[in-house]
Amino acid sequence: MLSKSPQSEFSGIVLDRAVQIQRSGATALMAQETDYGDSAEAVERKGKLTSTLLLVTLVATIGSSFQYGYNVAAVNSPAPFMQSFYNETYLERYGVPMTNNLDTILWSLTVSLYPLGGFFGSLLVGPLVTKIGRKGTLLLNNIFSIVPAILMGTSVLSKSFEIIIVSRFIIGICAGLSSNVVPMYLGEMSPKNLRGGLGVMPQLLITIGWPILLALTGIPAVMQLIFLPFFPESPRYTLLQKGKEDKAKKALQRLRGWDDVENEIKEMYQEDQSEKAEGRLSVRNLCTFRPLRWQLISIVVMNMGQQLSGINAVYYYADTIYRQAGVADETVQYVTVATGAVNVLMTLAATFIVDSWGRRLLLLLGFGTCCTACVVLTIALVYQATVSWMPYLSIACVIVYVIGHAIGPSPIPYVITTEMFRQASRPAAFMVAGSTHWLCNFIVGLIFEYMRKGLGAYCFIIFGAICLATFFFIFFVVPETKGKTFLEISQIMAKKNGLDEITDSKEFQDLNPPMEDTKQEKLDNAVFTAM
Repeated sequence: MLSKSPQSEFSGIVLDRAVQIQRSGATALMAQETDYGDSAEAVERKGKLTSTLLLVTLVATIGSSFQYGYNVAAVNSPAPFMQSFYNETYLERYGVPMTNNLDTILWSLTVSLYPLGGFFGSLLVGPLVTKIGRKGTLLLNNIFSIVPAILMGTSVLSKSFEIIIVSRFIIGICAGLSSNVVPMYLGEMSPKNLRGGLGVMPQLLITIGWPILLALTGIPAVMQLIFLPFFPESPRYTLLQKGKEDKAKKALQRLRGWDDVENEIKEMYQEDQSEKAEGRLSVRNLCTFRPLRWQLISIVVMNMGQQLSGINAVYYYADTIYRQAGVADETVQYVTVATGAVNVLMTLAATFIVDSWGRRLLLLLGFGTCCTACVVLTIALVYQATVSWMPYLSIACVIVYVIGHAIGPSPIPYVITTEMFRQASRPAAFMVAGSTHWLCNFIVGLIFEYMRKGLGAYCFIIFGAICLATFFFIFFVVPETKGKTFLEISQIMAKKNGLDEITDSKEFQDLNPPMEDTKQEKLDNAVFTAM
C-alpha cells in the first residue's frame, strides 16, 4: 500500500474538520453563527489586550520596527562626521583628496542602498514566512541586523568606509523583512476589535527610532532574539499551514486570556475552506488572479501614495523652512526633534482611534490633510520673501502635514494589507506591498534633489496632486474593514471584483491541483453547506 504524503494527510485533516463544521450546523461565512461545541448559541466575546499579546507586540516592534525608523534617520545627524571620515580615509589611502563628485556618489550610495536593501528584503517575505513561519522569520532576520551592526561599529578601526556602505544595504534587507512580517504577525494574532491598534504599533516604533550611534542598531535585535522565542507563533499559520490544532489552541488561549477558543478555531477553518480555490498564490499568480484584483491594486496604490506623497521631502525641507522663519541655527535641530515628537504623538493617537474611527476615515483624513498642507506650503514658500508672516505659515504647514501623515498614510496601509488578504495569499501580498513601498522610497531618494533644484517650492504641488489622487482612489475603492473578520472583508472585495465568494470560474480551476473526485465532492459539500 502506498503511504500518504504529509500534504494529503493535512488535506484529510482539513476535510474532516470541514465536515465537522457542516455537522455542527454552520450556516454562514460571517462567523457568529451556531456555537462550535455543546452550547446552542455562540456569544461573541470582545477580545482583550492580554499580557501575552502586549508583550509579544512590544518584543516584535522594538526588536524589528524600531530599527526601521532608527536606520532611516541614523545617517542624518552624523552625516558631516561620516563624510569627513570618508575623505580622510581616501586621502590616507591614495594621497589625494576625494573629488566632490566621488564624495556625492559615495554618500548617495550610503543613503540609497538602505531602501534598495529594503526592496530585496521584501522579496524574501513570501518564501520565508511560508517555510519557517512569522516568528521564525523575525528570529532569522536578526542576523541582518546584528552582523552589520558589528561591521559598522568596527568601520573606523578597520579604516573602511566601504564597510558602512555595504552594511547599510544589509540592514536595509532587515528593514524590508521586518516592515512586512511584523504587521502580518501581529495582525494574525490580534482579535478583530484590536487588530487596527496593534497593527499601527510597528509604525509607532518606526517613528521613535532615533539615532544614537550606528553600532547600537544591533541591541534591539539581540533583545528580540532573547525574548521572542518565549512567545507563540501566529495561530493561523500554526493551524492552517502546519496542521497543528492543539498547538494553535494553546497559542490562542495564551493570547486571548480564556480557554474557550473553539469559535475562533472554527472561523479559521472556514476561512481556509473558502479560500481553497485560491491555492497557495505566488506573486506571479497573485498579479493575474482576477478574484484578488482590486485588493492588489488597492495595496499598490496606498503604498505608492504613502511614499510618493512627499513625507521625506517635507523632512528634507524642514530645516530650511525653520531657518527662513527666523529660528536660530543652533536651535533648528531641536525644532526638528519637536516635529518628530509630533509625529510620534499622532501615531500613538492613531493606535487608540483606528479601531473606533476606522481605517478608511483615517486614510481619507490623512491624505486630505497632506494635500491641503502641500498646496498651502507651496504658496507660503513662494511668497515668504515678500510677506513677513509667510515663514510662520510654512512652519504650520510642515506640522499639519506631519500630523496628517502620521494618523493615516504612514500606519494604515500595513493594517489594510493584513486585512484584505487571507492566509494563502497574504505572504505574496506583503511581498508586492513591501516591494512597492521600498522601490518608491528608493526612487524618491534618487530624484528628489533634482526636483528640488529644478522646481524649488513647486515640487510640493506634485506631492499634493499624488495625495489628492490617492484620496479619490480610497474614497471610491477601499472599503471600511474595522471590526470585520477576514472572511467578511473577503466577501466585500469579492463583490468589487464582480465575483461570488466561492466560484468555479476558470481562474480558480487553473490554480487548483486536481483532487480525488470523491474527496473533492465531499469537500465542496462541506464548504457550501457551511455557507
